[in-house]
Amino acid sequence: MAPMMRGLGHRYAFAGGPGYFSPFISFIGMLGTIFGVIVIVSAIMLNRQPKQHVTWGILILIFSILGIFSGLGGYLVGLVLGIVGGALAIAWKPPTTS
Repeated sequence: MAPMMRGLGHRYAFAGGPGYFSPFISFIGMLGTIFGVIVIVSAIMLNRQPKQHVTWGILILIFSILGIFSGLGGYLVGLVLGIVGGALAIAWKPPTTS
């Protein structure tokens, strides 16, 4: 091996292996998964406790918007569905009983 090339065999700019940003990317991925689970649990609780629709709608809305910072918000489809669902949950009026 030439003296100038020594030690440069495994140094690529965007290698898929371990690097300085791997723990950060793993943390962002886990954060996105946690936000998604919170949105799903909030939607289930919204279905089970419709009297608290404002609380669950706000949680769905907040964690859907926070999801855009971690994992692109479910490839933007989850973001849009979460925002629409959270807004509908907040605006929903329970049926009146006579």
